[in-house]
Amino acid sequence: MAWKRAVLLLLTPVLVGADEPAPDFAADARSIERLVNEDYAYLDRFDGGRMPLSDMLRAEAGQVDSQEELVRYAERALTVLADHHAITGASLADSWALVPSYSDLWIEPDFTIGAVREGSPAEQAGIRAGDRLVAVGAVPLARAVEMFWADLGLPVTAERAGYAARVLAAGRRNAPRHLTVARGGETRQLELPNLYVGQLLDRPLLGASEEGGALVIRFHDSLGDNGAIAAFDAAMARARPGQPVVLDLTDTASGGNTTVARAIMGWFVARPTDYQMHTLPAEERQYGVARQWIEQVLPRPGKHHRGPVTVRVGRWTGSMGEGLALGFDAIGARVEGGPMAGLLGAIYDYRLEQSGMVIKFPVERLFHVNGTPRERFVPRPR
Repeated sequence: MAWKRAVLLLLTPVLVGADEPAPDFAADARSIERLVNEDYAYLDRFDGGRMPLSDMLRAEAGQVDSQEELVRYAERALTVLADHHAITGASLADSWALVPSYSDLWIEPDFTIGAVREGSPAEQAGIRAGDRLVAVGAVPLARAVEMFWADLGLPVTAERAGYAARVLAAGRRNAPRHLTVARGGETRQLELPNLYVGQLLDRPLLGASEEGGALVIRFHDSLGDNGAIAAFDAAMARARPGQPVVLDLTDTASGGNTTVARAIMGWFVARPTDYQMHTLPAEERQYGVARQWIEQVLPRPGKHHRGPVTVRVGRWTGSMGEGLALGFDAIGARVEGGPMAGLLGAIYDYRLEQSGMVIKFPVERLFHVNGTPRERFVPRPR
């Protein structure tokens, strides 16, 4: 596997006409706490059911005076959620890399390396699951994590420790990573590129091959590209009647959309079938009326396969990849592998009123149709 060179979504300057007032960037910065407290789907993770914004960050919001400062502040404010699914729609050259999309090490709260991304710089450097990340740069990891949260005015918890360690291991978007990794009694100091740069290679949306009598279809982080529908249809046209099909979702860290997901599942159902449950906590919060609904996948005329289906997942199965895995489990497929990314819910875009900048965070909770929260789903061992 080779990595594409990523295009950074950098901030776009706000153009103001001669007769227009300049945007109130500080007002936008202050609005983030309100938006999260109104609509974030997982406020019950925090004491008092409120966004854990520190007094330090509240004071910082009032000093925001430019688009660049707003992007930086929004990144910092959303970080307090310790939620890899809460992100900004713009970034800076030295912003932290997005996890899991641009990470290759999954770090557990005790700083053990739980998984290494296949084909990544970390794997090529010989890092293995079970190793331990002990330092970032010249700073011991425990100290680096403490500093990460102190800079936001918050103490370290186990959940925050794992989140920060993964972010620190992924590094800044414009710089190589200097990591110290231990195995047994030996340590190694490594310099690794970040995943925003690398060999220029346009990968296909997916690949298909015959392995052990099965048709294996591997998605290359393409669940958000509607072109994947036609590519999947073409791959499935190769399947023999009754042939086992394996869908490899271990490289779907960036998630996708339900159009692609339903097109894929539609090959394997003969009637409308429940595949995912949603709730909208913000509506209950505001009106005292709970909202819950179940989404269905429909069969696709002329596209149906009756053979057994296996779905492979791992830490770089994220967001819609996770939803697709749960959907396949609901329709009777075997879902196997290690833990997935555990990304929370479905994200909505919020455009800040003054600047037009977009922030994104989970607003819907998502569940297996049996009621299991998506982030707690456990696949079968492979």
